[in-house]
Amino acid sequence: MARKNTSQGTPATAALAAAGVSFTLHPYSHDPSAASYGLEAAEALGIDPGRVFKTLMVEVDGRLAVGVVPVSGSLDLKAIAAALGSKKAAMADPAAAERRTGYVLGGISPLGQRQSSPTVVDESALAVTSILVSGGRRGLDVELDPRDLIRLTKAITAPISSNSTTSPRTKSGTA
Repeated sequence: MARKNTSQGTPATAALAAAGVSFTLHPYSHDPSAASYGLEAAEALGIDPGRVFKTLMVEVDGRLAVGVVPVSGSLDLKAIAAALGSKKAAMADPAAAERRTGYVLGGISPLGQRQSSPTVVDESALAVTSILVSGGRRGLDVELDPRDLIRLTKAITAPISSNSTTSPRTKSGTA
């Protein structure tokens, strides 16, 4: 992947550029009536939903954390809690997520957040050479090597998506 110009600069693309990480911008026309930001991106870009990942903010033990899962599935709240050493997680208050990250819902990127939070990336990301995540605004995704995402966000990987394992899990946090 070649690094493309960052004229559509966001804190996420600035963080990638500052780190010297190769990435590709994928802008698309956002439809405000779309039911799912992530599935909208996958469809608009013609990319397998298993390679497009959504960023979800959760609250675990009174602190905010980030879950990054494929848009084709949903976040398993019990699994992300366990990955972070807790028993229970809940979806974060949207206003708190926006304040913490500096992004609006539908444009929250795991990269370049105003305040970093513990991050868990679904282990399925490691099965592909590149994934897409929000570029920091609605209608913009960035494609990058999942290992770069994990390194830059200091993330751990774990099976936190309803579609990352074959065992039945609680399905929550759909986008």
